[in-house]
Amino acid sequence: MKYMLLVCGDDTADASGMAPVEPWVEDLGERGARLHGHRLALPSEAVTVRVRGGEVLRTDGPFAETKEYVAGFDILECDSLEEAVEAAARHPVATIGAMEVRPFWPMWEGEDPETAIRGIDAELTGALRERDLDRVLACYAPDAEIFHFADGHERQGLDAHRKGLQDLFVQVTGPITREVRELRVEVDEGVGFARALVRLTATRTDGTRLDDTLRVTTGYRDIGLRRLITHEQAVSLKET
Repeated sequence: MKYMLLVCGDDTADASGMAPVEPWVEDLGERGARLHGHRLALPSEAVTVRVRGGEVLRTDGPFAETKEYVAGFDILECDSLEEAVEAAARHPVATIGAMEVRPFWPMWEGEDPETAIRGIDAELTGALRERDLDRVLACYAPDAEIFHFADGHERQGLDAHRKGLQDLFVQVTGPITREVRELRVEVDEGVGFARALVRLTATRTDGTRLDDTLRVTTGYRDIGLRRLITHEQAVSLKET
């Protein structure tokens, strides 16, 4: 599990006798327990932003006047909170300041990010099979950037995607089969990308067969507590 370690300094403390931080960073890095981290500028360099009644209020300096301040952060990967606390206790700043250890929010309710992305892909497959427009669109962020080129037609944006799906559902009878091939997923903390060949098959209302394969690249990011599609580019192999 991931933990955010907030390194809290104290501007009244004497840091002259504090041990260097580099050995702590190197040790956890070699063990794969420290994923990322960095020092922060002093609170005097901060800008505090508030919005009240639609007006943006900007104040130079920290949001609260206090002798303690966040001097840096580290992202740890530990098996338990106890392990993260033990790592925090060995940080040199713990001898003159404080270390706040906070677990990351469980964004995917026990699922890893790649599993979450594959779950969205499976949801799209099920929604198309049922020809459920709302269920399909629920997989996309409201500001999703979409570019599709198929059957000689180009459409961009979520509204155009909605219209294209509506037209598709009217043109076919029965379920739409969505077959995903060569799905490759790459993920990071808050974003992810997937690449695949997607074959769509169905029977048109006039009895002819719909059969099209698209090369699809999809981008995802965390929106609140969900990961949604924020970018999608799909090109029919018939057009290439």
